[in-house]
Amino acid sequence: MEDPREYGKQPLDELMDKWKLTNHQLVETSTEQLNHKQVQKARKGRQLTLTMMQKVCRAFNIAIWQRLDKAQKEIYYEYMHRHLFNYAKGHEQNWADPNTGIYPHG
Repeated sequence: MEDPREYGKQPLDELMDKWKLTNHQLVETSTEQLNHKQVQKARKGRQLTLTMMQKVCRAFNIAIWQRLDKAQKEIYYEYMHRHLFNYAKGHEQNWADPNTGIYPHG
């Protein structure tokens, strides 16, 4: 029997790959006691509470922000939890990421 709290790989997982971020970098960046197990659950689609989704989202945005130069920071669009989790209220399946032009290369 399938677990109804499992949603499969999340948009967060793909975005972390595109931004070349690791679980450890999110944990290191977070000021809210985020741990590796929580990040792994978030990426794999284990249902999180709204508070936990927001905590992961804040760490994700901070980790990206720290890598951007001044010009990139001017155009950076901050992610919201609905962009990172497909089960979040307000998630848009066909949302186009406005940050594609500033993803790291290489």
